[in-house]
Amino acid sequence: MHMEEEFTKVRSMVFPRSAVMGHGVISQTADVCRQLYFGKEGLIITGEQTYAAAGRQVSDIVSEHYDIQTVFVGGSDKDNVEKAVQAVKDTDAKFILAVGGGTKIDIAKMVSSETGVPFVSIPTSIAHDGVCSDRASMKDDSGAPLTVQAVPPVAVIGDTEVLVKAPYRYLASGCADVLSNLTALKDWKFANRMKGVEFSSSAYTVSRYAAESILECAPMIKPNMEESVWCALKPIIASGTSMCIAGSSRPTSGSEHMFSHAIDLLFPGKAMHGEQCGVGCIMMMYLHGGDWEKIRDALSDIGAPVDAKGIGLTEDQVIEALMKAVTVRKDRFTILGDAGLTEKAAYELASNTGVI
Repeated sequence: MHMEEEFTKVRSMVFPRSAVMGHGVISQTADVCRQLYFGKEGLIITGEQTYAAAGRQVSDIVSEHYDIQTVFVGGSDKDNVEKAVQAVKDTDAKFILAVGGGTKIDIAKMVSSETGVPFVSIPTSIAHDGVCSDRASMKDDSGAPLTVQAVPPVAVIGDTEVLVKAPYRYLASGCADVLSNLTALKDWKFANRMKGVEFSSSAYTVSRYAAESILECAPMIKPNMEESVWCALKPIIASGTSMCIAGSSRPTSGSEHMFSHAIDLLFPGKAMHGEQCGVGCIMMMYLHGGDWEKIRDALSDIGAPVDAKGIGLTEDQVIEALMKAVTVRKDRFTILGDAGLTEKAAYELASNTGVI
């Protein structure tokens, strides 16, 4: 007689409790803090430029009701994380307001994880889908990019009036990053079929919704239009949330991200993360036998790069990055398989998709 195995599944999912989006919502920051029952002392984590863009305004609004201090940080690395952690301890902060782009929010994620002090994400740009995820990007001691498990914000305040003032390239990059979910999801399903990798249909659905929303509104996403930010903001937040559901970056990161990480390792500083993922998505969709032209056309509509020149690479550099991609995350099985691409296969892939 067949006996069923004992049921032992466990899953923990942590989400932002509140997401406020739209024109001028930064004015509601103090109200959000009150709704979250924060203590009296708070700390703003920001940078010099992002303080001018929104940090000073946040400080003025919140300081009417709370004791607020500000710490200025630079890139997402160990030294800046330690600087912010020390600031939390010195000020006895009970909450953190992260005002800035991806690096400032990533620092806040790691500080919150280390100190147990909750943080609110207040982006001044949305160059990728990390504004509300539980993953943080930082550089290790050698300067190489590293993704670490952290914590998501307890709230997100996405002010379209602030975000539209950021260089349009950031928004286009964020849209490209979310579009690249389409190949990450195919990789995830492929890995589930071939290797039995754990799969979450709910995380898959949320991630796919985010990517298809960007695909649908791509022709309407243009520079200097606040409504374009509005169209992109909800899908970008949803994409980050899908990682919280899955407990991993699987719903948003596959072979296209491995291509981007390979570029970062081999040729750092060439382009933005989302831009590289978008170009990677074109090629990986081709490998999956999907509609790669639709991805390319959507990226073109948005104004994101679609070829080697657009991400600052030569033909040889694209081929080298494609060949190295499989080595970036040996724990993540994708359409690249276990062995990756030969030089000939990499050349044909990039050539057939117009990347080179």
